[in-house]
Amino acid sequence: MSPKFIEARVVGRTDYTPTLFSLQFATELDTFSAGQFCKVGLRLPDAASAEQIVMRAYSLVNAPHERPYEIILGKVEAAAGGILSPYLHALKVGDILYASPRTNGYFTMPEVPDAKVLWGLSTGTAIGPYLSFMKTDAPWQKFERIVFVHAVRTAAELTYRDQIDAIALRYGERFRYIPFVSREAHTGALRGRIPAAISDGSLEARAGVALTADTAHCMLCGNPDMVTDTMAVLEQRGLRKHRPKHPGHITIEAYW
Repeated sequence: MSPKFIEARVVGRTDYTPTLFSLQFATELDTFSAGQFCKVGLRLPDAASAEQIVMRAYSLVNAPHERPYEIILGKVEAAAGGILSPYLHALKVGDILYASPRTNGYFTMPEVPDAKVLWGLSTGTAIGPYLSFMKTDAPWQKFERIVFVHAVRTAAELTYRDQIDAIALRYGERFRYIPFVSREAHTGALRGRIPAAISDGSLEARAGVALTADTAHCMLCGNPDMVTDTMAVLEQRGLRKHRPKHPGHITIEAYW
């Protein structure tokens, strides 16, 4: 039986904004599927017991064949309900954290039915699972094209551009990246919210492909409001939530 948690050492970090950051850590988790999450945690100084480790789930950004492991997250201040993230934000290279050796989650390619076009619709730190599986062969063997949408508040939050550019270079016309920035103008990015851009046709116009029940499977991950509102818009187009016993067109994973 696997232990509940194992030690991991921080080997790198990237700070995108004062509160948005990624951590790279070295350990060895059990075999995982791209798109899954693991629990990461620390012994907090104000924990009820010295043995208590506070854990939270974070999607892995790295593909299963890549090391080190990596997560991306935002710091939530204690006054706003943040318990673990302020302490993770304080970690430096060489510091110890803890990880669950087993990963979980069904936001993975084996759980998604075949379609011509995969639409990956994400917000903020939910970019992680998409990068994890887009760096494997699985989605490119399953779909003819992938449209990846990443919606953020400011341009500084458009993370992992080097990895996205590498995917675009490798797959050419089969891949389309569409960023959204809601709070400022940014060259190449759409303004506003994903659901509205589906409703008014601007998302399809930028993608150069229609979003229809006949051709599309949509994977929604991120802000629960985006997931809920996008689901409603897609259902108006005849798409329905995918379930193992009732195949559909929409797979969801809501953050927080």
